[in-house]
Amino acid sequence: MNDEYSIVLTTSDSDEETKKIANILLEKKLAACIQVSKIESYYTWENKINVDNENLLSIKSKKEDYLKIEKCIKEVHSYDVPEIVQIPIVNGAESYLSWINDVTI
Repeated sequence: MNDEYSIVLTTSDSDEETKKIANILLEKKLAACIQVSKIESYYTWENKINVDNENLLSIKSKKEDYLKIEKCIKEVHSYDVPEIVQIPIVNGAESYLSWINDVTI
């Protein structure tokens, strides 16, 4: 059962966009829980080093829903190349993983 779940990460520089992404994924039952953390991102873009304050969304979901989640994020995201990565959940409390299954499609 443990290999059926994942965490999808994405970032946004807007609180409004962050809330929009979270609400869409929850309304479509593609995520069970989304945690938002304030972070400082260092990255290279167009041959220039940048530093920005962003929101990191940690999206708990079923592994099989990744492509649907990616599509939803891309539809509302303002970045040209948003971070959207999937990290498999290798292990987790059975009760928590069952809850993810119960509240998602």
